[in-house]
This record gives sequence, C-alpha cells and structure tokens, in this order.
Amino acid sequence: MTEKQQVGDSYWLETAPGGAYPALAGDLEVDVAVIGAGIAGLCTAWELTRAGRSVAVLDAGRIAAGVTGHTTAKVTALHTLVYDTLRRTRGAEGARLYARSQSEAIEHTADVVAELGIDCEWERRSACTFVRDAGGVAELRAEARAAREAGLPASFVTETGLPFPVAGAVEVADQVQFHPRKYLLALARDIAARGGHLHEDTTVLGLEEGTPCRLSTSTGATVTARDVVVATHYPVFDRALLFTRLSPRRELVVAGPLPAGQDPDGMYITTEENTRSVRTAPYGEDGTRRLLVITGEHFTPGTGDTRARFDLLAAWARKHFPEVELTHFWATQDNDSTDTVPLVGPMHPGARHLYVATGFGGWGMSGGMMAGLLLTAQITGEECEWSGLYDPRRLASAVREAPSFLKHQAQVAGHFVGDRLRPSPPVEALPPGEGAVVRAGRGRAAVYRDDDGALHAVSARCTHMGCLVDFNAAERAWECPCHGSRFDTDGKVIQGPATRPLERRDI
Repeated sequence: MTEKQQVGDSYWLETAPGGAYPALAGDLEVDVAVIGAGIAGLCTAWELTRAGRSVAVLDAGRIAAGVTGHTTAKVTALHTLVYDTLRRTRGAEGARLYARSQSEAIEHTADVVAELGIDCEWERRSACTFVRDAGGVAELRAEARAAREAGLPASFVTETGLPFPVAGAVEVADQVQFHPRKYLLALARDIAARGGHLHEDTTVLGLEEGTPCRLSTSTGATVTARDVVVATHYPVFDRALLFTRLSPRRELVVAGPLPAGQDPDGMYITTEENTRSVRTAPYGEDGTRRLLVITGEHFTPGTGDTRARFDLLAAWARKHFPEVELTHFWATQDNDSTDTVPLVGPMHPGARHLYVATGFGGWGMSGGMMAGLLLTAQITGEECEWSGLYDPRRLASAVREAPSFLKHQAQVAGHFVGDRLRPSPPVEALPPGEGAVVRAGRGRAAVYRDDDGALHAVSARCTHMGCLVDFNAAERAWECPCHGSRFDTDGKVIQGPATRPLERRDI
C-alpha cells in the first residue's frame, strides 16, 4: 500500500457522520436494554419501541459505526451457497424457513424506509453467486435448485454484467443495496422521538440476570430492565459457551468512483480467489459516476500480512475495472457459526429474559433485520415460525456442527499454545509504524513504535480469554486470532468480545 492508500473510515462513515448521543450519566429503568447499536441492535430497538416498550440502547462506541459501519451493505436472501447446505443439514423445511425469514425481513425494511421517508440510497438489484472455474458449475446448479425449492426466484445463468466471462452464476432478482449508516441513523432518530434512550461511549461491564436484569456500565450508572438483548456482534457476555461455536473472520474493502457506464448493475460474489464481492452505489450529484465497492481476502484476525492482502484486492479491482480510482480502503469483520445458521434468540437454556443475536456469517444486513423481527416477537410473546431455526439453544445441530466445531477449537488451541512459542524480535529493530510481540520478564508485551519513534507497550494477553494478540500493520491495531477482539496501539478496545483494555507495560 502507498502513503495515499491508508486504511481509514469506511465510505459510509465518511458520508453520513451523524450526530452524537451522550454517554449514560445516571441510573435508568426500562422494559428492554439493547447492548450494541449495529443493525441487529437498532432494528430490534426500533421494533420494540413501535410495539410500545421502553428501550435503552447502549454502545461502547458510536451508533452504527462498528461492524455495521464497515459493511458492504448488500441486503439479499441469497447467501453465497447456503441453501444446498441447509437442504442437506436442516431439510427442505429448514431451507424454506431460512429463505422466508430473510426475504420477509428485507421487504419489511422496504416498508420501514417508505414509512419513515428515509433517503438511504435504497436500490433494487439482482444478487449473483458466480464462478469462473467450470469445475464449480455443478455446485452452483445444485444451489440454484435448492434456492428455488426454498422459495426464492433463483435461476442458473451464464451471462452477467461483470466485465469478464463466468462459467455460471445463481441469480436472484429484486434484492437490495443501500447506505447502511443513512438508514440506521434515521432509525436511531425515530427511536429517540418515540421516547427511547440511546447512549454512546457506554461499555456494559456486568450483567446480573434476574427479574429484573441489571447492567453495570463503564460510566458507573446502572440499567435495570426486564429483558436484555446482547447484539454486540460477538457476545460480550457468554453464558452458553457461544465462543466455541463462533469463528471470527476479517475481510478487506477497496472502493472508489467508476464511470457510470461501467457499472456491472448487480451484486456479485464468488468464493474463488479467497472471496471477491462486487457492488456499486450512487456517487456524486451528476450521475456520471458510481462508487465501486469490492470486498475480499478474508482471513482470521491477527494472522498474516494485511497490507499484502490489500495490494492483492486493489490489483484485482484495477485489472477488471481499469478506470476505477480507488479512494477508500477499510476492513470489516464477522463471525461464522459452526453450523452456518445465525444464533438469534434466548442466550442459554436457562435464559428467561436474556437474548442474543450473532453469527451472521457475512450476511448481517438481512440477518440483522430478521433478528429485529424475531427478537421483538419473542420478547412481546408473539409466535414466530422460524424461532426454532435460529435458536441458540438448538441441540439437534450438535452432530452437524462437530467437524467445524473441532476445527475451530483446534485453531484456537494452536494459537493459545503455539503463539507463545514464537521467537521474540529485538525491540530496537522495530521500525516506525510497526508492532511486534516481544518477551518482557515472564510474559509477553505488545510493542508498537509510532512514526515519531516513541514506543507504546501493552500486555500481549487478550483480556477476553488470554490468547496472544498480533499486529495488523495496515490498520495499526492489535488483534486476537482466537475470538477476534481488537485493540488500538495503546491497548484501548476497538472491537469485542473483550471489554477491558490491554494493560500498559514498561519496556
């Protein structure tokens, strides 16, 4: 990456900065407390306020600025190759419920956009999963059949709007792309107008389940609520060992203006080449250009050379769209559940008033919209046909999850043990802008040298479960490869599940 190609805020954050909400200053009592103000949390809070519940939304950072603020923002029920898998693991009914729940959530959101008059660049486009290698055609044909049987208007095609030939693609028409920040900031304003409480810079540190539940926060204030929803992307409270069923992955995004005549006019994704996802968005006032958004190069946080991955993704973008001017570089993160289905519902078998929404597997836009409807139905006592499909307490999936579960746990164990055996580089050899984990007494320190040459040293032990962090040079952040927690160079939490900073160290 060049100096002009620095990783920064997403295009969505830059073009919709939004207003600030105050940190929680005093004790609060509400019907429902929602922890996390991404798409799942805000959709849930909005549905609940509309249902007449008093709601408090608490976020450790800013509203819709975490994972949701860095998404690709495709809103589709076609989730790469999920339906053929669901047909085999959950049966035809499970696949049908998945398709229906995702599609109904999208159409419900379209109604909300119209009802509130939200200008969020809501555009209807076809969604396509494609392959260029003929060896993947059979798998795509099976996916098209499974998606059709599940109720989606899916078809197998060999022609797309992409600027290169494909061997085949599954296409579902009338899906959606939008500006996620513009939509969610409008939801937040409406929640506040309906009497809801929204608080940024308020980390929830403790949870006491009961009737009612009680939350302790970083501001010293307490929130009392009958029901609590944990929608923090990766659950900050894990009463059911959900961390064993979730694996984090990070993906890179490059974006920039493109002549409107070269718009591929659709949303595309392939699992080839370590994932490539393509879409466009409105750009500028005169309509002569579109914003090209390309995502890919997925990896486990805290592993490998992120700058080299950005270079690969940018090179791919320029090869296939030679007139694009790449202006934005950012990254996003999500969690995959071990059985491919999100975990939305009561957090653990004994939960009566504690709910969770997580494990959206890269499809958090439609998944978060679905979660808002599902959790609101459960909290208000309504029936929801697909509650069982997404239930985090599901036991029937244990056998299906076993291979992925064991693989994930082996990877975590490998990091927990193996990373402690890595050789320690000399601190004096660390160049400006770089970081490394070094030996410090009996333990390890995460040391970063800033551009002025000063050293910043913190504990290398993640405050979530003790794995050692590693340095992401492109984003200048410490990342945990076990569960995806991220910290800045001074140890402050950027992304959970960790809620406590890395301790300072003297070098």
